Amino acid sequence: MPIDLPGLIDSYGYLAVFVGAFLEGETILALAGLASYRGYLDLYTVVAIALIAGFAGDQFFFFLGRVQGSRILLRFPNALARAQRFDAMLSRWHAPLIVCIRFMYGFRIAGPVLLGMGRVPAWKFLVYNFIGAALWAPLIAGLGYLFGGILEALLHDMKRYEIWGFLAIIALGVAAMFMQRSRKPGTDHDFPRSGK
Repeated sequence: MPIDLPGLIDSYGYLAVFVGAFLEGETILALAGLASYRGYLDLYTVVAIALIAGFAGDQFFFFLGRVQGSRILLRFPNALARAQRFDAMLSRWHAPLIVCIRFMYGFRIAGPVLLGMGRVPAWKFLVYNFIGAALWAPLIAGLGYLFGGILEALLHDMKRYEIWGFLAIIALGVAAMFMQRSRKPGTDHDFPRSGK
């Protein structure tokens, strides 16, 4: 039975963008950008949904850290030193760190939790988190859109190859995840990663 890719994207595309961006959604967002290039989704709607969901997700995880941070550290005692180093770095570089945290693989959920456990005021996180989401959403969706244009230029008859393009983006996302998780034991595996 052939995959009805347009039907799947039409039915679940925007929902997938919302859920993916709320959690750790670079791969989903890049796929949505590619789907936008192919005309299955509207790029501006994808960016708007990703911006709102990415912003809301990080706010949720920030306040989770603010309210439950000490309980989280009790559950992962090896993360205490990491949280203290992160807080010290935050005191010097709070604005760029908050804006860029969503671009740091593996910190998309853990980062806002750690920020919530630290000294950053909630209003400051809200402002810089919005700036970060406003940069992240169009950038990642735009990269997927650009990838679609490059594929079409290279392959000319993209309809025959679009499933391979989607699979290539998924494979890159999965490979990045496995490379991150296969690092030496004890380096960064003490704190829960986003996506777990």
